[in-house]
Amino acid sequence: MFSRGARDWLRHNEKVREAVKQRVREFITAPDVLTRAGGRTVLVPVRLLEHARFRLRDPETESGAGQGAGEPGQVVRPSQPQPGEDESEGRGGTGEGEVNFVLELKIDDILDWLWDEMKLPELKPKQSSAAEDAELVREGWDRRGARSRLDRRRTVKEAVKRRAIQEHPVPFTDDDLRFRQLVRRQKPATNAAVIFALDVSGSMGETERQLAKMFFFFALQGIRRQYPKVETAFLAHTANAWEFSEEEFFQTSGTGGTVASTVFNLGFEVLHGRYDPARYNAYVFYASDGENAAEDREHAATALRKLTPALNYLGYVEIRPSHGAASATEMSRILTELELEHDHSPIGIAQIASQEDVWVALRRFFQQQTGQAEAA
Repeated sequence: MFSRGARDWLRHNEKVREAVKQRVREFITAPDVLTRAGGRTVLVPVRLLEHARFRLRDPETESGAGQGAGEPGQVVRPSQPQPGEDESEGRGGTGEGEVNFVLELKIDDILDWLWDEMKLPELKPKQSSAAEDAELVREGWDRRGARSRLDRRRTVKEAVKRRAIQEHPVPFTDDDLRFRQLVRRQKPATNAAVIFALDVSGSMGETERQLAKMFFFFALQGIRRQYPKVETAFLAHTANAWEFSEEEFFQTSGTGGTVASTVFNLGFEVLHGRYDPARYNAYVFYASDGENAAEDREHAATALRKLTPALNYLGYVEIRPSHGAASATEMSRILTELELEHDHSPIGIAQIASQEDVWVALRRFFQQQTGQAEAA
C-alpha cells in the first residue's frame, strides 16, 4: 500500500511525462540539437494537481427555485452570465481557475524517460578485425610463465594437494608453480559512425523535415547509449548529393529532381574514406518521401549493394504525412528487393505519417537490428 506522498509523487511524475511527450517536437527545433543536446535545459509547463477535497458549491452556479408560472425545463435564473452579455464584459471573476507551473528539465533527463518507456533492446556491436583492437584476457594456467603472472593462491593449492599424498613432502617444488596465461581476443568495436541522409527535393516540405529530424534525433540518442564515441555525417540530395554541417542540414532545400543513387555513393565515399569499417559500427538512416527517378532504379540498387556490406544497419523511413499508409513507392520497392536477396539483411523499412509513427519505427528498427545481429 503506497503512502499518500508516494501516490502524489507518482501522479506528478506521470503528469510531467505527459507534458514532455506533448511538447517533444519543440525540444528538437534547434538546428544543432543532434550533436549538442547535452547540458541543455527546456521549460515544460505542467498543470498543478490538487488533493481531492469537499467544498461548498458556488452560489452563482445555483439555478434557483421560486413560485409562479413556469414550464418544465425553463431556466428561472441563469447559472452564469452567458458569453456576449454586457454584464460579463470588463469585469473580474471570482471563480477558481487552473494553475500551471513551469519545470526546467535537462534534455538528457527527458531522453532517459522516453527511452526507458520504449524499452528498446541493446544494439549488438560487431567484432573488430583490427589487430590493435584486440585485447589480452586471462585464460587458464601453466607451469611456466613470467614471474609477474605467478598465481600464488593456485600455487599453494597445488602444493597442498601434492603434500597430502606424499610421505615426506617438501614445502614447494617447481611442479607446484602455476602462472596465469594471457590470450589475445578480438573485442567488439566501441566506436560508431552514423550517416544521416535526407531527400531535400521540392516534395519534402516543412512537416516532412520535422518528422525526419525527430526520427534522426532519437535514433542518434539510442546509438549514443550503446557506444562511447559516435561520429556523425549529414548528407542531402536532390539530383546531386552534398555533405553539410548539422546547422545547415535541416535548412537545405532544393527544387531539382530526385536521384537517390547520388547520396548512396557519397555515403560510401564518406564511410570508407573517413571511418574504417573494421573499427566502427556503421549506421545509415535515410529519410525520403519515396520518390525517385525511374532511370535511377538500377543505379540506386547497385549503390546500395555496395554500401550495405560495411553497415551494421541501414534504416529507411518514408515520410508521408499527407498520405498516411500508402502503396509501395519506388524507393521502398528497391529496398524491399534488396532485403529479400539475402537472409538477415541489415535493412529496415518503415513509414512515418505522424509523431506516434516515430516511436513505432524506432522500436522496430532497434529490435530488428538486434535480431539480425544475433542470427548473423
